[in-house]
Amino acid sequence: MTTLKIKSLTKDFSGTAVLKGIDLTMNSGEFVSLLGPSGCGKTTLLRCIAGLEAPSTGRIEIGGQDVTDLPPEKRHLGMMFQSYALFPHMSVIENVRFGLRMAGDKPKAEQKALAVRALERVQMGHLADRSPAQLSGGQQQRVALARAIAFEPRVLLLDEPLSNLDARLREDMQIELKELHRTLGLTTVFVTHDQEEAMSLSDRIVLMNGGVVEQEGAPGELYGQPRTRFAADFIGAANVIPADRVGGSATVTGTDVRIPVAHVGADGTGCVVLRQEDLHLQTAVSDHAPVPVTILTHVYRGADLVYVAELAGQRVRVVRPRHEDVVPAGPAALGWRDDSALWIAD
Repeated sequence: MTTLKIKSLTKDFSGTAVLKGIDLTMNSGEFVSLLGPSGCGKTTLLRCIAGLEAPSTGRIEIGGQDVTDLPPEKRHLGMMFQSYALFPHMSVIENVRFGLRMAGDKPKAEQKALAVRALERVQMGHLADRSPAQLSGGQQQRVALARAIAFEPRVLLLDEPLSNLDARLREDMQIELKELHRTLGLTTVFVTHDQEEAMSLSDRIVLMNGGVVEQEGAPGELYGQPRTRFAADFIGAANVIPADRVGGSATVTGTDVRIPVAHVGADGTGCVVLRQEDLHLQTAVSDHAPVPVTILTHVYRGADLVYVAELAGQRVRVVRPRHEDVVPAGPAALGWRDDSALWIAD
């Protein structure tokens, strides 16, 4: 079991700061997702951990050992990337055995036994003699994962490994990956731009933005207690509405619409955060739905419908179950679940 520590890590490319002082500790056996938009620095951070990029400053420790200046092959890490990088001229079993063979510290029989065990762990043992060209995308993904875990690494690094799969297969592989992590107990670092993927897999999410850590915590913490506008909008795509707070309520900017905000926060300018699923619509204003809005359109998603409404020039999204009556386009009224409005001060 291995702890991973990153201390004051920076990385510059041609004078451009990509990582701006990252401090993280990933506990032994923890599944941590590096989440954020393209260009936020998450893949660069993963490549620094792997030894594929040299940090400009800072340190990386694995299991108490400073590995900052060690080459990738000396770090004893399992790596799996988006492209899978399987060798087309090798069989499945030889692809999985490749890293063990390159290490050269185990006899051939033991290498093969470890490769077979890794394939069985990902339900691919029966296809050991096939070539990658004979496999589906999901099967190739499993082979790449088997190769990453075959030599029993200290830390497993995964760089958007599910992004090439279709929606249903990606969902199936999320379940299998979570079960595999539970079985192996490996410290795992998972890079993704998909917040739903990070929420479903992670013990902890590290949300990155512009080369820094915007917020980190358990999935429920980031979803329920975002600390910045960026975190609120990126995790769950909340409605972020500019407002001014005085005491226990906030007034939407440019209107007289007041929204109670129950949790502690500083008075002044900021924004109210309303999750789409915490809102409800009615055809007319009432105590339950006190704010007049205009329904612009709605989108059917199978399990639910997403409405787009206009509130004082702001577009607000509302999720309603599919079995509820459809609210037609035009005048309507908006309400929210008690104590659901979050406040983020500027």
